[in-house]
Amino acid sequence: MDQYARPAEAGAVDIRPSNAGVPQVEVNSRLEQKRIDYSREKKKTLQARYIYGIIFLIINLKAWFFRDYGQRVLSHFYNIKACGIDGQDCCHTLGVLRVSLGCFIFFSVMFFTTIKTRKLYEARSSWHSGWWAVKLVLLIVSMAVPFFLHSKYIQIYGEFARVGAGIFLVLQLVSVIEFITWWNNYWMPDEQKKQSCSLGLFMSTIFYLASVCGIVVMYAFYGRKVECSLNIFFITWTAILLIVMMAVSLHSKVNRGLLSSGIMASYLVFLCWSAIRSEPASDYCNKEKANGNSDWTTILSFLFAIGAIVMATFSTGIDSQSFQIVCSSHVFQFRNDNAQEDDDISYDYGFFHLVFAFGAMYFGMLFISWNLNNSARKWSIDVGWASTWVKIVNEWFAATIYLWKLISPTVRQTEVTDHEDSVRQTVVNVA
Repeated sequence: MDQYARPAEAGAVDIRPSNAGVPQVEVNSRLEQKRIDYSREKKKTLQARYIYGIIFLIINLKAWFFRDYGQRVLSHFYNIKACGIDGQDCCHTLGVLRVSLGCFIFFSVMFFTTIKTRKLYEARSSWHSGWWAVKLVLLIVSMAVPFFLHSKYIQIYGEFARVGAGIFLVLQLVSVIEFITWWNNYWMPDEQKKQSCSLGLFMSTIFYLASVCGIVVMYAFYGRKVECSLNIFFITWTAILLIVMMAVSLHSKVNRGLLSSGIMASYLVFLCWSAIRSEPASDYCNKEKANGNSDWTTILSFLFAIGAIVMATFSTGIDSQSFQIVCSSHVFQFRNDNAQEDDDISYDYGFFHLVFAFGAMYFGMLFISWNLNNSARKWSIDVGWASTWVKIVNEWFAATIYLWKLISPTVRQTEVTDHEDSVRQTVVNVA
């Protein structure tokens, strides 16, 4: 369907001038002016996503403040009935969930008001990249509403937030795997570019060496005693996954090279290390936490973790092209369509805000360590057995998705070949 056939469709304003009876010079001048206008609008939309990222960061810091210092500093909580006696229900775990819910409401509203935006001249595009005064009011209202809700509704939201945080982790995994695939294709495009292949081989070696060193260091720090059998199991299983990924990548029917599997190996080692680091402090199995955690390294780790949450949400939100999924023969393939017109938006606004909405649930779970009943201690984030198992399952799921992405083309080709052979045999029998 011609996208210009119905300029009056909902949410769109046609700014294209009619060219009938207009000299060619003037037509070219108008087209050039439109390109300049579109370029200016694209810059505004690109700048807008950084503003949303800063908003998300500020809300993360607010959640931390409400968890650790809210009851002591914010005395006006005592006047809010929903906060309970001494404001307990608006601080600690419930305080984090209230802030998370407010952030979720804000980005959900933005999602529903920008979904299916395709062109820069649509009103929804202007709403996404402008109207900041109105959106500031919307943000304040969204953040205030949860503090007037009864605690039981906040607890219900916490249960839903667990699911939303899981969805966010899946989206993040897909984005990471697609980035690894792009990185592999960039450095090892074909056999004719020997320099790129040599550099890719060198980088794959570095990643595998880093992965092996990571395994050895984790054994030394977290699996040095027999009592640490669970840590030993985590580390050993990670090492097995690394070997399996390397073997599958080098298989003659797959032949995907070592670079992508090397990067993925490093990522799995990082997830395993992060999971073990999330275990509660133990004199037996966690050498780093045995002497306490109230030093400056804990504060730096905490600030780094908040930055990582924001960056993970931001990078996943702008990577909408990786999630344009095409279903064919029950195999999901990731498609990147680079063909764009001058007035096309640079990224999917609706998907961007949806990821931030799930990210609000995700940071809520991290600040309370996925536990709705107990409050995390100060300057901690994502610590506890629930956090450990979430990260371990995330690691295993990442390995599963990556291995399926490696073998799915071969499986699909085998199915197509078998189907062609069956059709050919049927034709022969009929003949």
